[in-house]
Amino acid sequence: MLTPARRLSRAERGGAERGGAERGAATVATTRATDSHRGVSFSFDNKSQLRATVMAYAYLALAAAACYLLYRYVTRNFSYWEQRNVNGPRPVPLFGSLQASALRKRNIAVVFRDIYNQFPNDKVVGMYRMTTPCLLVRDLDIAKAILIKDFDYFSDRGVSFSERGLGNNLFHADTDIWRVLRNRFTPIFTSTKLKNMVYLMEQGGDRFVEYLQGLCAERQEQELHPLIQRYTVATISACAFGLDFDTIADKMHVLQKLDDIIFSPSFIDEVDMMFPGVLKKFNMDIFPKEISDFFDSLVTKVVTQRNGKPTSRRDFMDLILELRQQREIQGPKRSSEEQQRTLELTDDIIAAQAFVFYAGGYETSASTMSFMLYELARNPDVQERVIQEVDEVMMKYDGKLTFEALNELKYMEQVFDETLRLYPIVDPLQRRAQQDYQILGTDVTVKKGQMVFVSAGGIHRDAQYYPDPDRFDPDRFSPENASKRHPCAYMPFGVGPRNCIGMRFAKIQSRTCLAKIFSSFRVSGTREVMQDVRFVPRRFILGSAPLKINIIPRKL
Repeated sequence: MLTPARRLSRAERGGAERGGAERGAATVATTRATDSHRGVSFSFDNKSQLRATVMAYAYLALAAAACYLLYRYVTRNFSYWEQRNVNGPRPVPLFGSLQASALRKRNIAVVFRDIYNQFPNDKVVGMYRMTTPCLLVRDLDIAKAILIKDFDYFSDRGVSFSERGLGNNLFHADTDIWRVLRNRFTPIFTSTKLKNMVYLMEQGGDRFVEYLQGLCAERQEQELHPLIQRYTVATISACAFGLDFDTIADKMHVLQKLDDIIFSPSFIDEVDMMFPGVLKKFNMDIFPKEISDFFDSLVTKVVTQRNGKPTSRRDFMDLILELRQQREIQGPKRSSEEQQRTLELTDDIIAAQAFVFYAGGYETSASTMSFMLYELARNPDVQERVIQEVDEVMMKYDGKLTFEALNELKYMEQVFDETLRLYPIVDPLQRRAQQDYQILGTDVTVKKGQMVFVSAGGIHRDAQYYPDPDRFDPDRFSPENASKRHPCAYMPFGVGPRNCIGMRFAKIQSRTCLAKIFSSFRVSGTREVMQDVRFVPRRFILGSAPLKINIIPRKL
């Protein structure tokens, strides 16, 4: 049974009302406190976001300022030639005129040839090596003045990098050291010395033919460059160091690795373009230690074999050993007032010359002969004339390739010259001004320290000097045609006092190899040979992508 609710007294009702009021007040107070806290939190979040936004804009502004300053720095010289009214290609920030080369997209020789072709009416072209102004010479008379007539103004190649390790070699050395070295090493390449080396080249050629016969019995299609390298490394080893090929045959993979290191550019070269002379200033070696160690070991081995004394071979190492006994060598005095230049013949100096002779006689000759065989495979009519000449000369000299026999291979020499017209291996030629020099017939002055370039490839394929320039035509170098040509219209070995010291050696080495090959074989084209050469961008010298030809034994 439900009991009726008791009525609350007045006092009890008052207490309840007061409690409710207090609870309400507390609730309101709590609500207001919460709202107040939310407001503070909201205000705090706004300030954090604002600070983050300000910092982001600050970093963005700093990045933009840094990019702007970098841009201004790398383009600071880009109005240099425009201010002097010298035409040239529009430079690209950071890369200057050599973007395709710096990014390893195109070979440096091809880049310079293209720039040469872009300005057919200009004697000189203003360029930028990265950020540094330099000059490309197109006019042959100006080239002659710089490379020959006024050589003392441009006696430096501008590629010296160190006075230790392999730095003081004939190619890289600065003027003072180069004069001493050139004076003492030129006698290696006289006619008498070369004549004494022919029998070594012939022996290497005979072994090479035997090797080819074994290869062709298995497969006639062969890749050119590594094949010819086998011959050139044998001849340079024998003629320069007195080493038999059998003693280094197992080191071919090492030599090919050295070839890749020596002739492949590294980005340190671009650094030297941006900051000319930085390598020399800090005495930095551009070659890995393993290359220095290889040539140090090679020289030590040969010196030990000869008991430190010259022999009757009269090769490169014999001359080195003669000089080694003198302890120091002297350069020529061009006037009575000039101070005598001397150079201590240290082990580093000896190894440096071994390096440059090996690299030159091994790789550049292999590239030249590879291009020769490529063109002869593409031009069978020219090849037939070569074979006919080889047969006639070999018959006259009873099958022996003597020095005199090689000199009678006149048409082969024309083929050699035409090959290097189309494919100058070391290109462009470069010189550094030793003092301010006004360019012949212009208002342009080359400042001391600036680089001047001559594109041999551009000149060699200029229709002004060689009609139908892309056609392979050895008759361009017949005596009557060659005599009509400007002396600087053909310079695969350079011209003037600083031309290639091994030019005559390279010619005899190549003629020996080709005469041996064509006395037993003929060559024909593959699908690759019928296409144009693709030049390798990652090379200092002009090299091609792999080329294959068919080597076919002759029916004698």
